[in-house]
Amino acid sequence: MTVLIAGAGIAGLTAALSLHQVGVPCRVFESVDRLEPLGVGINVLPHAVRELTELGLQAPLAATAIATEALVYHSKHGQRIWGEPRGLAAGYHWPQFSIHRGELQMILLEAVRARLGPDAVVTGHHLAGWEMTADGVRASFVDRRRNTRLGTAEGSLLIGADGIHSAVRGRLYPEEGPPIWNGAILWRGVTRAAPFLGGRTMIMAGHEFQKFVAYPISRAAAEQGEAVVNWIAERKFAPDHAWRREDWNRPGVLADFLPQFADWRFDWLDVPALIQGAAQCFEYPMVDRDPLPRWSFDRVTLLGDAAHAMYPIGSNGASQGILDARVLARAIRTHGAGPAALAEYEAERRPATTAIVLANRRNGPEQVMQLVEERAPAGYARIEDVLTPAELEEAASGYKRLAGFDKDALNGRPPILGAA
Repeated sequence: MTVLIAGAGIAGLTAALSLHQVGVPCRVFESVDRLEPLGVGINVLPHAVRELTELGLQAPLAATAIATEALVYHSKHGQRIWGEPRGLAAGYHWPQFSIHRGELQMILLEAVRARLGPDAVVTGHHLAGWEMTADGVRASFVDRRRNTRLGTAEGSLLIGADGIHSAVRGRLYPEEGPPIWNGAILWRGVTRAAPFLGGRTMIMAGHEFQKFVAYPISRAAAEQGEAVVNWIAERKFAPDHAWRREDWNRPGVLADFLPQFADWRFDWLDVPALIQGAAQCFEYPMVDRDPLPRWSFDRVTLLGDAAHAMYPIGSNGASQGILDARVLARAIRTHGAGPAALAEYEAERRPATTAIVLANRRNGPEQVMQLVEERAPAGYARIEDVLTPAELEEAASGYKRLAGFDKDALNGRPPILGAA
């Protein structure tokens, strides 16, 4: 019987492709009427690129994305803290891709429609609820824009891949409430600019309470000697700060954050010029959700952000959703589309993602930036006078082990599913 997937984001579409790979029919139901390439830049780490490669998608990804070669951390003065090679440059068998989120989603959507059929993704269908049947689940849908009922669909499983505001999670945990804000606001934009630090580098500068992240996301621009730079400006306030919390994800106001970055002009990047060069920017809260004690109930489970929404630290959100999809498909191949498969999937993925959510709350690998701010707020002559070699090494390698992309372990482990 068909597996029903609520949500046509990165995790849901990867799940559809993975289920198709193992011969399990599925349909994806999406709330919006039309899927469009929305969003800003994201990073897809080598362990997730491996899975997309095994789905036959590395070529279209490489055609649009930047294969990131380095990650470099800097202080608020632009001084280098540490850097490391990334992707193929670090010895991984798979690249790290910096890509526009919407372009990644469209690549996945095109593959789903090509392989599963043009009707595999049903838009304008918001999940309203479900009930168990003798051998499966019956889901009901509504058109939220028109406020009309749309009927039902029956399947063997229902997968909630419907994001941080998941309707599936909301029904499983009706008392949970909204996502948790940690006091940080992110302003995000995309600017066409000159390449920096070789044109394939991701940079982070600042500290826990004021940070700037930037990386190029367009291969086409790079081939013309330019860069389309995704950037994130972050300020952190007290959690009870009276910010405009009634309206998340809206156009940003430069006056709210540009003055704080006015003197961040480094010899390798002019931060205020990059901010001012964007056609528009958007304001987001940094939010996550508490780890859950359980994802799966009978024939219903959660996947991706619906299961483990995390702070955008360490570039792990999309990558972990892709890994979820592959492990779920493997479990269904082994046990069939029933509760036993969901139990095996959850047993592997819930502890792993819980650890990442909690590590990101502790600032993840970016904690070295905060240590530098605390120990040398006026700057330094040698980073070795501020951080010990052991602290730098742990920042570089500890998070990779936790998040599942330690190079030697990833290169050496067998595939989750193998090539499509």
